[in-house]
Amino acid sequence: MTLPYRRLAIAVALLLGLNACASLRGTLVPVAGSVPGASKVDMLVATTRMRAADPEEYFSGNRGPELSFAEFTVSIPPEASRKQGEVQWPRSVPGNPATDFVTLKADVIDRTQASAWVRRTVRTVSQRRVLLFVHGFNNRFDDAVFRFAQVVHDAGTPVVPVLFTWPSRGSVLAYGYDRESNTYSRSALETTLRTLARDPSVGEISILAHSMGNWVTLEALRQMAIRDGRVAPKIRNVLLAAPDVDVDLFREAIMDMGKQRPGFTLFVSQDDRALAVSRRLWGDAVRLGAIDPEQEPYRSEMEQAGITVLNLSKLRSGDPLNHSKYAESPEVVRIIGRELAEGQTLTDSRVGVGDRIIQVTAGAAAAVGTAAGIAVSAPVAVVDPRTRENLKGHVENFGQTVSGAVEP
Repeated sequence: MTLPYRRLAIAVALLLGLNACASLRGTLVPVAGSVPGASKVDMLVATTRMRAADPEEYFSGNRGPELSFAEFTVSIPPEASRKQGEVQWPRSVPGNPATDFVTLKADVIDRTQASAWVRRTVRTVSQRRVLLFVHGFNNRFDDAVFRFAQVVHDAGTPVVPVLFTWPSRGSVLAYGYDRESNTYSRSALETTLRTLARDPSVGEISILAHSMGNWVTLEALRQMAIRDGRVAPKIRNVLLAAPDVDVDLFREAIMDMGKQRPGFTLFVSQDDRALAVSRRLWGDAVRLGAIDPEQEPYRSEMEQAGITVLNLSKLRSGDPLNHSKYAESPEVVRIIGRELAEGQTLTDSRVGVGDRIIQVTAGAAAAVGTAAGIAVSAPVAVVDPRTRENLKGHVENFGQTVSGAVEP
């Protein structure tokens, strides 16, 4: 191995390796019960993973021959015992529900039982909304289950959680295998989405994809649009968090979906270290999750396509790779959850999603009421036509106020 490639391998191991938890075996085996004050998240799992040889692991990183299904109930520790944005892994098994994420129920089910679960669960949710999550690279099965439970809980979103998990080996040395497994799963994800969309009990569907999971998401939606002439109307919002996707391939996928596509929201960060390594692995091809949306051609392209972009570069989180800010920032998670819960695309309302985020994150600048200060200090920059228009109006009004105050 030459020196440049040796250094790249070391960078992959050091950087991407931080993104995986040191999972214990058997962390998903249900415990006897929960504790007062703990929260519960019930979710349906659809997966292309192979059943694990060890029954305590449920599903492995190998590729299964067909879609499999499971039902999980995750217990999340009481608020006094946890920090939002974090998955608190057990130090030993069985975990302690007072301090750890644990499962209360874990059942492998068939397709008929999965459909019945959806019909039964959507009745408990306003507008019968489903949120489908697709994880990224280097995720074991338990990683995906606990992370999705954390996002749903911290967002406070009244949705029906459906996890789509593809065969990731959960190893930093398996980037190529994960990428191909991701592509291998696109038709299964398309089938899952089409089944949900055709279910009369389901009102609408939102998708949240992270990292490499964005690739299989875009491929599934593109395939659906080509087969059916459009993406299913019930799929209203698609949230692309830190997408490890070539920018040129994203452009093609959006074009193939046509004008009747869902509303897209893109989370980017120029300090995403994992995507910096991915860019080197892919021959310096620009990764979608690391673009600067204020620079051309991205600014014009995103505005013309009606895509909202949240630039999280200034946002600080506990992730040393800056690759999971979408989940580790409580403010962003809650506000996105609230927007989805209102049953509209993120740019439909008179108040843009950026306005809401700035209200929460601007801090001292908002307190003194200086629109110019808000624009400078807000840790989340939003390329959202509605927010841009509103913020421009605030700045103009502020300028007129100052001008009037200094005139004799």
